[in-house]
Amino acid sequence: MKRFPAGIMATCCVPWDAEGRFAEAIFRRGMRATLEIGSKQLYVFGTAGEGYAVTDRQFDHIVATFADEMRQGQAEPMVGIVNLSLGTMIERIERCRDAGVTLFQISLPSWGGLSERELFDFFDRVCRPYPDCRFLHYNLPRTKRMVTGQEYGRLAELHPNLVATKNCGDSLSHLQSLQVDAPQLQHFLSEMGYVYGSQFGECGILASFVMNWPKLRALWEAGRERDQATLLSIQREIRVVIQTLFETVPDGRIDGAYDKLFEKMYDAEFPLRLLPPYHGASDEEYRAFVRLLGERLPDWIPAPHSIAAHST
Repeated sequence: MKRFPAGIMATCCVPWDAEGRFAEAIFRRGMRATLEIGSKQLYVFGTAGEGYAVTDRQFDHIVATFADEMRQGQAEPMVGIVNLSLGTMIERIERCRDAGVTLFQISLPSWGGLSERELFDFFDRVCRPYPDCRFLHYNLPRTKRMVTGQEYGRLAELHPNLVATKNCGDSLSHLQSLQVDAPQLQHFLSEMGYVYGSQFGECGILASFVMNWPKLRALWEAGRERDQATLLSIQREIRVVIQTLFETVPDGRIDGAYDKLFEKMYDAEFPLRLLPPYHGASDEEYRAFVRLLGERLPDWIPAPHSIAAHST
């Protein structure tokens, strides 16, 4: 039995105004729209949410806003904990618990890759003191240490409140190992990874390209039904999206630079800026992306927006 329900999981990007302040009204508006038309499995402060860059004051303000909107939408808030300091991570978990948040997305400290001993010590110090909380681990190369399927299986046996993982790669051997060696955990995979991972068993989708919820839901259903024709058809379209994205916004930006493009496709007022020193996409790059994508895959442009509206 899986410890966490499958579904389509998506991030909430954090908008910043011209003075670098949290644009709360825009954030709330976007959350309400996603809860209504998209998914209830939302989180804040993954890589796209700039959890690595916020101050403690910003963190607390945004968590309070996020949790409020999620509860109004009858959904459970999941908060990402990203920091170089394990002590700071624990302090943030405890402040969230005090505010009633008990579902967390954790990442390994990334200043240096952890040894096996350090890896198991990290999970012991994060998971063991909080049996009332549940933890999803975000497994990404930025941490300089990828957790294997076999390691997840051992960690899951030690920590019943480790319930899920988030993996963005599409290595067949890794995806199969996740399902075989850590079957009790729910594994959320990127759209490309889901095409393959869904063939090995139940898994969820980590929505990377959230400008088209009907396509994501079709991908989700195709995976559950093992409909390979539909999976491969949508996979081909996703490859076009990726190609178009990197043609118009060159690779090398941090993740949030791309995710905020998709937010702006739903809300023209959503700002593309990131917290310094990182730089997001420009308005010109955004317009070029939407224009070219509209020519190649017009049904990936979310209604009610049109290509013309984005090219003005």
